[in-house]
Amino acid sequence: MKVQFPRIPALLAAAGAAALLAACGEQAPKVVTAPPPPPAPRVAEVVPPRPLPPFGALPNLAVPPRGADGVRETVNARISPSQTLWNLRSAFNVAALDCTGPEYAAIIPAYRAFLKKHKAVLAATNKALDAEYQARYGKGFVIQRESYETQVYNYFAYPQTMRDFCDATLTMSQAVQAVAPAELPAFSQQRLPAIEAVFERFFTAYDQYRADAAAWDARYAGRISAASAPAWQGGAAQPANPR
Repeated sequence: MKVQFPRIPALLAAAGAAALLAACGEQAPKVVTAPPPPPAPRVAEVVPPRPLPPFGALPNLAVPPRGADGVRETVNARISPSQTLWNLRSAFNVAALDCTGPEYAAIIPAYRAFLKKHKAVLAATNKALDAEYQARYGKGFVIQRESYETQVYNYFAYPQTMRDFCDATLTMSQAVQAVAPAELPAFSQQRLPAIEAVFERFFTAYDQYRADAAAWDARYAGRISAASAPAWQGGAAQPANPR
C-alpha cells in the first residue's frame, strides 16, 4: 500500500525557492547607471575689433543721404547744365590748389590752359549762373551763390578722398585739352559724374561701415566713443580765382 503525501501549492513552492536562494547568499542583479559625461570645456569667444571708418574718416560723419529717387544729396545732385560746367571748373581749381604731388604736376599748367582756351565759354556760364540765382533768390542771390560755391570747394577738398579725387581730375585734365570750346558743356556733363564717383565710393563704403559697426554693437555691446564731428564738409580750400 502506497502512502501519498499531500501536494504543496505552487505559490508556496516559489516562496520557498526564493527563501532558499536568499539563504544561499544569491541576490538579484543590479542595474548599473553610467555617470554623466564631463561638461565640455568652455571656449572663450574671440571678440573681433570694432569696424573702423574707411579712409581714416571720423566715426560719426554725417554723409549725404540718398533722395527718394536714389540720388545722393550732394552738391552735384540735380544741378543745371551751367552749374555742372562751373562745378567742373571748381573741381579743376581745387585740384590745382591741393594736388601737389609730383605725379600731379601736369594739373596746374592744364588748368591755366583750360581757363585761357575756354575763357569765353566760362564767362558766359558765369553770367548764366548769376541769372539763375537771381531768378531763384532775388536781390540776395550773390550771398546764396557764394555760400554754395564754398560748399562745392570744401566738398572737393575733403582730405580722405583727396588722392582718388586728384587721380580723377588728372585724367579729366588730360582729356579736356582736346575739347573745343563749343564742346565744353557736353564734356562737363560726361566728366563731372566721373569725379563725383570718387565721393560716391567713399559714401558707400561709409554706409557699409555704419552697418557693420551697428551689427558689432548689437552683438558685443560695443559703444562708439568719439569726439563730435562737424557736418560733412571737408577741407579748407578756397577758390584761387574769384569769379
